[in-house]
Amino acid sequence: MKLKVSSAALFGRLTSINRVLNSKNSLPILDCFLFEIEDKTMSITASDSETTLVTSVELIESDENARFCIKAKTIQDSLKEIADQPITLDVNLDTMEIRGSYQNGRFNIVGERADEYPVPHRLDGEAQRHEIRQSALLSGITHSLFATADDEIRPVMTGIYFDFTPECLVFVGTDGRKLVRNKDFGITSEAQTGFILPKKPANILKGLLQKGDAMATLEFNDKTAVVTTADFTLTCRLIDGRYPNYNSVIPQNNPYKATVDRAAFISTLKRVLVFSSQSSAQVKLAFKKDSLTVSGQDVDYSTSAEERLICEYDAPAINIGFKGTLLLDILGNLESSEVVVELADPGRAGIIKPSVQKEGEEILMLLMPMMLND
Repeated sequence: MKLKVSSAALFGRLTSINRVLNSKNSLPILDCFLFEIEDKTMSITASDSETTLVTSVELIESDENARFCIKAKTIQDSLKEIADQPITLDVNLDTMEIRGSYQNGRFNIVGERADEYPVPHRLDGEAQRHEIRQSALLSGITHSLFATADDEIRPVMTGIYFDFTPECLVFVGTDGRKLVRNKDFGITSEAQTGFILPKKPANILKGLLQKGDAMATLEFNDKTAVVTTADFTLTCRLIDGRYPNYNSVIPQNNPYKATVDRAAFISTLKRVLVFSSQSSAQVKLAFKKDSLTVSGQDVDYSTSAEERLICEYDAPAINIGFKGTLLLDILGNLESSEVVVELADPGRAGIIKPSVQKEGEEILMLLMPMMLND
């Protein structure tokens, strides 16, 4: 069979789905892309057996429907340096020899049969379906992903929890030290339900979803989730297990509130952290009327630093310790010009919010404190 396609369009699609592939696979066929030609449309699939990403490209010409596989590195390296132009692939489905030709050159590669390529997980039984703006999905994933755990001790905490309620959709990420709760009131569900999206498909979606009003379809049951847009379909296995009760760890009454310039806070933390202990990265925040003093020290190397920031604070003085690197992560994942820090006492978690919430959204970030030595 023979097909003709834009080299740039094909290479762009391959690059967009390549992030699914693992460097080492249990099945050799998963080193390949699956190509399926039907009615002048070529669907391309990449999979690691747990996550599958499918995209498509329109063909200039094709003479029959077919399925075949090509090693991902081979086809990408073949196309990488070819300028945008029509490229013809002549595929011998018996010998799996593939000949590529373009304006001033040609190449020969060997493909693989598609029979061994695994079928992606399917949504069996009852599944929920939601139409969601891609930008809302992107925002929820972006704000929550950094807070998820990296270790496998508690697998449920390595993913993002999607908590559908009659009032809103809540995106939650936590590693036990920091927590993000992002509510989107534009997305609701008749019944309370949810699932835990693994980190890898969350990262893939973060790179593929678009800002703006473009829509995505989210379908899920207790084992599988499918996200479909105009450009791709992602199917993934979900993390099995019960997500911890995130609301129970969020302090409800925080009488001490300070409003701080976010950019100035970040700059100050970066400078002070240079002089803080490299092992603990602890910083001390000392709040008193209209001022915040950020300090750090490393006793082993006799280094210390202290900076004072102007802030809005009208409550009794309070000192609290945090891991500075985690505090930087939280501030870096907020977007408002000012943040509100809410505290109750030095032994309870601190709450950090944007001073102005986006319309239809409510985001809250929590950070557990560190015990101060003084």
